[in-house]
Amino acid sequence: MPELPEVEVTRLGIEAYVTGRVIEGAVARERRLRWPVPAAFEALAGRVVRAVRRRGKYLLFECDGGHLLLHLGMSGSLRLLPCDTPPGKHDHIDLVFGDRVLRLRDPRRFGAVLWTEAPLATHPLLAHLGVEPLSRTLTAARLHEITRGHRMAIKQLLMDGRRIVGVGNIYACESLFVAGIDPRTPAQRLSRARCERLVIAIKQTLRKAIRAGGASLRDFVRSDGEPGHFQLRAWVYGRAGLPCRRCGAQVRRIVQGQRATFHCPRCQR
Repeated sequence: MPELPEVEVTRLGIEAYVTGRVIEGAVARERRLRWPVPAAFEALAGRVVRAVRRRGKYLLFECDGGHLLLHLGMSGSLRLLPCDTPPGKHDHIDLVFGDRVLRLRDPRRFGAVLWTEAPLATHPLLAHLGVEPLSRTLTAARLHEITRGHRMAIKQLLMDGRRIVGVGNIYACESLFVAGIDPRTPAQRLSRARCERLVIAIKQTLRKAIRAGGASLRDFVRSDGEPGHFQLRAWVYGRAGLPCRRCGAQVRRIVQGQRATFHCPRCQR
């Protein structure tokens, strides 16, 4: 599933082109996504995109009179293509901007394309979201506060979008390695000093992933069609049975909350 870095890479790839431009056409070839594409979608034609922002894993297109919310789901990608590019089988949504079309490809149809004229802070998909990990709001003190009273493993807490939004499985594994923290550690046992190390590691890992264009494990590609490369530089993710890049111990794979976790038993305590 595309996580925060992949969504941010997508946003950066399309922002300069679509901001300030008029949507000349809005085409829904398939409305059966995670939620039905609303009838208001076609009414986007003629509106100007004022800004493209991100909240967690949602792309937010600020338009005249409201916001278009777009989620890539489990297999989605958003690409800028010449407007005469024929759509493929899984190309469900187009926004037309002159000589280019912004096209959503979503083989599994778990993505979302929604329209709202209400304040974003009150939208049911956004209102419950936790702290943005790359914001100044996520500090060691804030993470320490978030973890108090929670016996769940710190890896699972990092993936709980109600507390910290958008970190995802790959980046939780990598951040915990960089911070030297065992992913099974109960969250409430983290000291203030370990929280500080972990906050630094989360921010460094996510920024590194964005610079690498995100991670392409299956379907994700950037807006220019190129894959991300972060997975080639991972410390532990996907490297079960291989030597740790830092100490040489064998990287282990365990399952937490039905998700694979990769860690180094020597580097992470």
